[in-house]
Amino acid sequence: MDRVARSAPATAGMVYRAAAPEDLAACAGIWRTSINAYTRRLGQMEIPPELNQITRLFMHLRSTDPERFVVALGPDDADRIVAFAAAVAREGLWYLSMLFVLPEFQGSGLGRELLARVMPPDPPDGAAFRGTATDSAQPISNALYASYGIVPRMPLLSLTGLPQRPEAFGTLPSGVVAIGFDEIAAGPPDAGVDVGGDGLGHRMLVEAVDGLDRDLLGVAHPVDHRFLRSESRHGWLYRGPDGTPVAYGYAGESGRVGPVAVRDEALLGPVLGHLTSAVVPRGAFALWVGGAADRALVPALQAGFRLDPFPVLLCWDRPFADFSRYLPIGPGLL
Repeated sequence: MDRVARSAPATAGMVYRAAAPEDLAACAGIWRTSINAYTRRLGQMEIPPELNQITRLFMHLRSTDPERFVVALGPDDADRIVAFAAAVAREGLWYLSMLFVLPEFQGSGLGRELLARVMPPDPPDGAAFRGTATDSAQPISNALYASYGIVPRMPLLSLTGLPQRPEAFGTLPSGVVAIGFDEIAAGPPDAGVDVGGDGLGHRMLVEAVDGLDRDLLGVAHPVDHRFLRSESRHGWLYRGPDGTPVAYGYAGESGRVGPVAVRDEALLGPVLGHLTSAVVPRGAFALWVGGAADRALVPALQAGFRLDPFPVLLCWDRPFADFSRYLPIGPGLL
């Protein structure tokens, strides 16, 4: 039975439409307001009013999946956005990136209505898997997604800090070489890979990264890699002794680390060690680690990173990724 198509209407008088570029600042404000409304009750620090980074993420989500970024307006003011939902489709994966409702409109069924408007039919039409990430302190949201079979399966842990004891990460094995995307882009095509243009090096990079992503995340998502590079995250491809790509990873001066993909989970610690030594952050590093990735979590904690409170929950209807060997971009974009 198609439960999504037969969902009941939400608050009377609401208007739903695809998000426009000029709506994204309001969506960022709703994101901040709704998160702060419950984290304040838990005694946690509020999200500051600087919203440029999340707004750029919203721009990316809308640019790749405009039909899956929906806003709700009204009911008393037809120009006021009071809630929004954004989802992406990456090959066979449908992923709910965001769904936020202003506190005064929560509990009205508005979230369920928005979900119905961005979710594929049940069973999925063109999407073999469905997933999302939710706050562990939000049982109502968790129950809503679970009612569609998108059940909490694993904690997604936020770690921040600096590698005070970098030796805890270990070193790259003999014969494994880290090749910077930018460095190779400046070299000849036979140097390996590059990140620009349509030449041989660019095609080799896409094939290497897509291959790792399909093996570990279950889908390729080159549009998201382009977004990461536009956000000034530096990428490295790691090659084994025979030249085969065995891993990739990103880090930037903003402190953001990830995604990281490794064919052998024993590489997680050494790759994180390389990434956090290759870039000097403006503040602390921040990364997201799935509960299955103990080969990343344990050395990160031993190196001096701290675990932030209230983990996010990764949810899915059917297994699609190996999170013991893949560290995602974040809760909003795998």
